[in-house]
Amino acid sequence: MKKFIKIGKISLLALTLFSMNSCKDYFDLTDNPNLVQTPPLNALLTTSTHKAAFNNYRIAYFNNQYSQYFASPSPGSDTDTYQITNNSTTWNNLFYALADLYDYMVKSEEAAAYHHLAVAQALTAYELALVADTWGSVPYSKAFGKEATLNVPYDSEEDVYKAQVDLLNKALENFKRTDGSQTLSEKDDLLNGGKIDKWIKFTNGLKARVLNKISKKSSYNAKQVIAAAQASLESNAEDVGMVTFDGVNPWASISRSNLQNNLDGWLGSNFINQLNGETYGIVDPRVSKITEKTVHGVYVGTVSGQGNVGAANTVRDECYISFNSPVTSDASPLTILTYAEVKFIEAEAAFRDNNKALAYTAFLAGVKASMDKLTVPAADAAKYITAISVGQANLTLLDIFREKYVVTYTNAEAWNDVRRFDYKYKDFKLPLGAVLGGKFIRRVAYPSEEITENGSNVPAEVPLSTELWWDKP
Repeated sequence: MKKFIKIGKISLLALTLFSMNSCKDYFDLTDNPNLVQTPPLNALLTTSTHKAAFNNYRIAYFNNQYSQYFASPSPGSDTDTYQITNNSTTWNNLFYALADLYDYMVKSEEAAAYHHLAVAQALTAYELALVADTWGSVPYSKAFGKEATLNVPYDSEEDVYKAQVDLLNKALENFKRTDGSQTLSEKDDLLNGGKIDKWIKFTNGLKARVLNKISKKSSYNAKQVIAAAQASLESNAEDVGMVTFDGVNPWASISRSNLQNNLDGWLGSNFINQLNGETYGIVDPRVSKITEKTVHGVYVGTVSGQGNVGAANTVRDECYISFNSPVTSDASPLTILTYAEVKFIEAEAAFRDNNKALAYTAFLAGVKASMDKLTVPAADAAKYITAISVGQANLTLLDIFREKYVVTYTNAEAWNDVRRFDYKYKDFKLPLGAVLGGKFIRRVAYPSEEITENGSNVPAEVPLSTELWWDKP
């Protein structure tokens, strides 16, 4: 952690130059950022929105294996079987993003640029959630700025959660301000194109997520979740993601690597069996928009921990990420929040609030939005929706979580839902060779680099089956 504190203790200008250098590496800017004496806020807007999208991908890259969307084609994979893995690079990327956002907030306040400040606050809450939902207790309040110390103490999981809520509420207040200076640049905002109304809806969606995350706590307030969700995205057209890449969407890149036998991104059997009809007795037409059939003309997933069991890993005898899918194609956005997800948040909160009519309406709207997002033919979508239309009196949490599980494929948020639902999807199986004594994984071990550099503050090691603060009553 010391490297982040060193960043926090140098001048704000130097920190910004670090941010601009990061931006230059990715976008191959022609001007020299070291010559920028007062970097414009819109440059920080670009950096921050870019990193938010890519950090969602970085976390999803490994936690989607815990959600069993993916499984390794090699037997006994460390991630599949819940071995301790070293995620130092991902940890570093997240804290570099948080350092950039701290600088962005300071400079926005100095310039009385309240809409920029709101963006920085909303994205700080988002990046902080990515860290805390993965590791639990993390450094935050003493990690940046004047409060920074060389050996960084950790904030409690509950305090980090409260910080997220506070940041999102402040962001919503600042988005509404009409005074101050500096507007958001359309071309430099890689998530919402400089549109304040979209940022307000996005922030409300993030707030709905955060408030819904504590569904196991007595302090859970379903009505607040519903209110935030209803103030959020209103159609698929408002989905929040980034389409600016140096090449292609990184999920598509994984799939294309399979063509050169660089194997990765194989789809898990629990996921595929939900889609192909084996688990629930209903074939989900979205399966053809997520992956392709095997060489045998069927949809087959890889069992987590077992590895590929076909004739050879280089033959498509099991399913993997498709570069033809609307969510993992070359030009697909790295999506952070979708309208479909928001409708399922609303459905769950309404269900917990015993408002079955609202829950059922939102549930069906979420399924329809997902079908449309994946370009499922209208007749196929209608047939599936009819098959799962159980009526509001018969709607269950399993129905809601089952359908939301398809929607959050490739999103870092998915593992939060899987844990909140206690992995209780029908026939959802532990990985073969899992090392946690018959229990599912609930957290990730702290990175080795953090233990080396800030070990006196890193919390004591606990089994990876230990629930996070929000994951228990």
